[in-house]
Amino acid sequence: MIERYTLPEMAAVWSDEARYGHWLAVELAACEANCQLGQIPPEAMEDIRAKAGFQVERILRIEAQVHHDVIAFLTNVNEQVGSAGRYIHMGMTSSDVLDTALALQMKAAVALLRQELGQLEDAIRQQAQLHKHTTMIGRSHGIHGEPITLGFKLAGWLAEIQRHQERLSRLEQVVAVGQISGAMGTYANVDPRVEALVCTQLGLVPDTVSTQVISRDRHAEYVQTMALVGSTLDRFATEIRNLQRTDVLEVEEHFAKGQKGSSAMPHKRNPVRSERISGLARLLRGYAMAALENMPLWHERDISHSSAERVLLPDCSITLHFMLREMAAVVAGLVVYPETMLHNMTVYGGVIFSQQVMLALVAAGLSREEAYALVQDHAHNAWNQPGGDFQASLAADPRVKNHLNQENLAACFSPRQHQTNLDRIWQRLGL
Repeated sequence: MIERYTLPEMAAVWSDEARYGHWLAVELAACEANCQLGQIPPEAMEDIRAKAGFQVERILRIEAQVHHDVIAFLTNVNEQVGSAGRYIHMGMTSSDVLDTALALQMKAAVALLRQELGQLEDAIRQQAQLHKHTTMIGRSHGIHGEPITLGFKLAGWLAEIQRHQERLSRLEQVVAVGQISGAMGTYANVDPRVEALVCTQLGLVPDTVSTQVISRDRHAEYVQTMALVGSTLDRFATEIRNLQRTDVLEVEEHFAKGQKGSSAMPHKRNPVRSERISGLARLLRGYAMAALENMPLWHERDISHSSAERVLLPDCSITLHFMLREMAAVVAGLVVYPETMLHNMTVYGGVIFSQQVMLALVAAGLSREEAYALVQDHAHNAWNQPGGDFQASLAADPRVKNHLNQENLAACFSPRQHQTNLDRIWQRLGL
């Protein structure tokens, strides 16, 4: 991922230094296990503990010659350990190191993502509480429907984020799987107890059945979860972008002092952060497809997945990490315009209260068909017409007067009815 969208905490998880550090941790844990089982002399283990290390630049230079990253790493480690190095990597295959270390990286990445998701959850909760009763129009098909509140809209966001917290909690377990099973995964040259001891030391569990690799359904689930969370952020961002349109302007991204919206038009205040989030979500969905295509490897293993994972696993983690922090900032700084919400809601004499009027007429004795036709006629005559006034038009109609007095009709145009049962939602979310 380019530096523009890379935050330092997640960058550190996927750095070369961190990757080789995890490789060394796996190798050392395997040596400790073999020593415990009597396969490595204690004095050799002391040498390994004291001397094992690596230099990133040296590994890269060796790899340029041998064209194998794990061999390059082991060569560099053995340069420092000396004769005791013959016990390192005993009975293991490259994927034992690569996949077990990768599990540690993914687990660390999920932990960071959960932190950022928590920050976003807090920001949404605060805004939802603040705007529980900020009345606005609800829309379906992009067309005015009936009144809702901004807090209600944000409550839906909050519930979705909480579901993602559950998904990420589960994902931490899904990816926390290691293997020390040797070539083909049959334990032919490595004691299965080594795998158990290594995984316990590293906070992982042994894979139930590994071949020469851990099956890539776990990694695909990791990336698909990233894409799922990213698409939620895209949903939020798209809503903000629509509500910030000039002809709507009910909410707006915070516009910082000194910020510029356009190189040509000084008046512009664009939802650039939300647009950025929407764009990056497309990358995550693309990575999900690549991760699914990594699942069908040849026989017990090939490395067609490797080149793709070197790009997509760090990138999807770094991208979502950035998106979560960006969205938390957008939500926390959201500018809300209640007066504009009220203006938009009452345009054309309150046509959005058509259902309330229809139900009142039905309760007063009209059939549903008669009431629907009567109300629809007045609503359409007011809709997008100069001076269109739905309420005034109804009040002047004798058919309406015969069933509803002025007070009953006016009561139909209050948004209170639409908020009567929202307390149940507030209770569910602790708002």
